[in-house]
Amino acid sequence: MVNCIYYDAIVVGAGHAGIEAALALARTGAKTLVTSITPDNVGYMACNPSIGGTGKGHLVRELDALGGFMGIAADACATQIRMLNSSKGLAVRSLRAQEDKYKYHAFTKRALESADNLSMRQDEVKNIVRRDGDFTVECVTGNTYRCKAVVIASGVYMDSTVICGRSVQKRGPVCFSRSDYLAESLRALGFSLRRFKTGTPARLAGRTIDFSRLEMQHGDEVPYTFSALTKKQPKNTAVCYLGYTNEKTHGIIRAALCDSPRKLGLITGTGARYCPSIEDKIVRFADKPRHTFFLEPEGDGTDEWYIQGISTSLPPDVQREMYRSIVGLENVSVVRDAYAIEYECIDARELFPSLMSKRIAGLFFAGQVNGTSGYEEAAAQGLLAGINASAYIRGIEPLVLDRTNSYIGVMTDDLVTVGSDEPYRMLTGRAECRLSLRQDNADLRLTEHAYKYGTVTDERKKLLARKKAQIKKCERLASTQLPLDKVTEIFAAACEENAKPMTAGEVLKRPNVTLDLFDKHCDLFKGIMPPAKLEVYAAIRYDSYLKRQSAELKEKSRLENMRLSPELDYSTVDGLRLEAREKLNAAKPLSIGQASRVAGVTPADVWVLISKFRTQD
Repeated sequence: MVNCIYYDAIVVGAGHAGIEAALALARTGAKTLVTSITPDNVGYMACNPSIGGTGKGHLVRELDALGGFMGIAADACATQIRMLNSSKGLAVRSLRAQEDKYKYHAFTKRALESADNLSMRQDEVKNIVRRDGDFTVECVTGNTYRCKAVVIASGVYMDSTVICGRSVQKRGPVCFSRSDYLAESLRALGFSLRRFKTGTPARLAGRTIDFSRLEMQHGDEVPYTFSALTKKQPKNTAVCYLGYTNEKTHGIIRAALCDSPRKLGLITGTGARYCPSIEDKIVRFADKPRHTFFLEPEGDGTDEWYIQGISTSLPPDVQREMYRSIVGLENVSVVRDAYAIEYECIDARELFPSLMSKRIAGLFFAGQVNGTSGYEEAAAQGLLAGINASAYIRGIEPLVLDRTNSYIGVMTDDLVTVGSDEPYRMLTGRAECRLSLRQDNADLRLTEHAYKYGTVTDERKKLLARKKAQIKKCERLASTQLPLDKVTEIFAAACEENAKPMTAGEVLKRPNVTLDLFDKHCDLFKGIMPPAKLEVYAAIRYDSYLKRQSAELKEKSRLENMRLSPELDYSTVDGLRLEAREKLNAAKPLSIGQASRVAGVTPADVWVLISKFRTQD
């Protein structure tokens, strides 16, 4: 009999989801093993060397508020930080950082290596077996482990193929080996797998690019940070560039469509709607004379540049001709060709909102294996799965976030309730409560939720307590009536007229008066920490909208609080239509609110559930 090494939990995969899951488990005291096909791909940015972006920046701030690691790593390894949508309202502003991808890999790998209760092992998982209440994890090397909980964070590695032109290679991203056995093991456990596709653009040699013909993109003068724990202000050392395709570029692409892997039947997986290839853009938006792209450095120690916005799997010779048709890239050399990658993933509707399997207790899934795209979506799921795997081991209730308190809650609810037929990407438009789900108040919304799970440090608790105290002080100051001359001065700078004294709050409520403008002409909030001032300013500016949103959420909240047992057999519920019974038995919703979002469940079905389970309100 093979000797088994015992752990409390095993995390399969050390990408962005695996990192968060492993650190969360270890931090909460669980003896944890994280396996990876190679430690060289820990935290590796196989696609875009950046963290954050529209909607994604919110996820990073939220996982930081819950005690996650990505925000700390992103701040430490950033080469440029910018606030996107800075000219728009606070609710849709999102932080984005360009990262040194090699430094990020080393930084995250070192975090795993130095964490207490955590071991890392180069190994490929071959089989997962549930036996006697524990899991046996068998690897291709012959190593065998036993544990109480498993988190699968396999990324895009399960049975993956890399496709470029007519070339189809059985491997993972970049040059890493793929996982050849895990998919079959999951099928044996009863999971139905499906094939998704994503892609990554080419890497170009910087010395062959004429940057003078492209538009410069600088970082913010005073960078915002992802993590509340970051003490050293990140510095913007990198410059990015903006450019455009043209009609010549589009003509080259159109002429080569007959040789595209999709046309040749080499690509069968479903791609991401919100991150289409340049071929798809040309076909879907045929009326557009040009498309935007960004050139971004891969890191300080390399001359490679990432061309964001031109994802493709066209043959290498077509790619080269296509790039050289663009202004500034006439003489460019391609270091790494763009490619598409297909891989196996599960249908996340097989999971509870805790990200645990509905059929196999103790088995959790996180990241792209759940049908999502992006580092940030993966990391947020990894943290949630890690926290809940630890909760499962300790026999305590899982952490379940909902649509009203977080973007992470929106994402998990979308995945486990509605599902996704394509790689899922977080967008601010997915959140009904985005006015209150801002990145600046993630700690106020979420940090206390993580207290009992053990992922939040004492330092973070003290920071939150200080912020709350400063908010209360700032709120009192906002009720201060300003002298007429000071009001007039502020309004004159805002090109407005006023002839009466006002409180600071009344002044800040006016459309043209920003917080920066107010602080420039009035030192009322001097000494108040910026995050506290921003929270009060947002509350003042969004007051009427937040009240309206609160009223709309009351009914939704009532439905979410009407709990349903995951053991309920809906075939026994009189009044439900046959389709609803089938859909609800498959979904196993935990509340009537969640049941209402299951595809195939009508308002009439929801009313049947309300009538039958009203006493649970």
